[in-house]
Amino acid sequence: MSLAGKIALVTGGGSGLGKASALKLAAEGVDIALLSRSKEEVDSVAAQIAGIGRKVLPLYADISDTADMQSAFDRIKQTFGRLDIVFANAGINGTWAPIDELPIEDWDTTIAVNLRGTFLTLRHSVPLMKERGGSIIITSSINGTRTFTTAGASAYSTTKAGQVALAQMTALELAKYRIRVNAICPGAIESQIDENTNRQNVEKAEVPAEYPKGDVPLTGGKPGKAEDVADLVCFLASDASRHITGTPIWIDGAQSLLV
Repeated sequence: MSLAGKIALVTGGGSGLGKASALKLAAEGVDIALLSRSKEEVDSVAAQIAGIGRKVLPLYADISDTADMQSAFDRIKQTFGRLDIVFANAGINGTWAPIDELPIEDWDTTIAVNLRGTFLTLRHSVPLMKERGGSIIITSSINGTRTFTTAGASAYSTTKAGQVALAQMTALELAKYRIRVNAICPGAIESQIDENTNRQNVEKAEVPAEYPKGDVPLTGGKPGKAEDVADLVCFLASDASRHITGTPIWIDGAQSLLV
């Protein structure tokens, strides 16, 4: 499963799944273009990657902003000249609220970051991957793909379902270039993203769903770790997954099978 000498872009790389995956890829010998909106977080993780002995390009961008992404990819092309691995991980939970109370601007923001941002990431990455092929991994979720009982998460779940569709469409389109595209669908994972969820009257949107005690059968209720996702990202980035494309992979300890 050697990854040594490859070049990866990790979006949302300043914390959570992106940080864990960037560090794991670097430990496997990968040079990293690390992108996030938070300069402080990016610089901190970049310093850790440099400490591992890998080349790192810190990038500060809003993935939904066309100019930001064009500038970021100009720098990637100038610095590395290619990409072998893209972990399109950046996204937001946004606002969770009853559908008739969800502010339109909050819906638009979630769609812009999670769907437009993923599209812009792929749109700019593909030209840097066509010659050599490679692997694109998109962070989706159990929400919108297997689970539909998360109260008020209509906008978020819609974007997560859309990301799987995008992965499957592009998997076919890009197969002739030997570019594989897969989506990972995490369940409960220890991550800072939950701290950024704006919940508004979600009790009004709850559905009558009963879960067995613990919620995550495989771990007795404990959420997974970001490092669990990082291991999956490395597998999908490597030639060990050379015949896997267009596939959503749930990493949730069977959580999404409960209802």
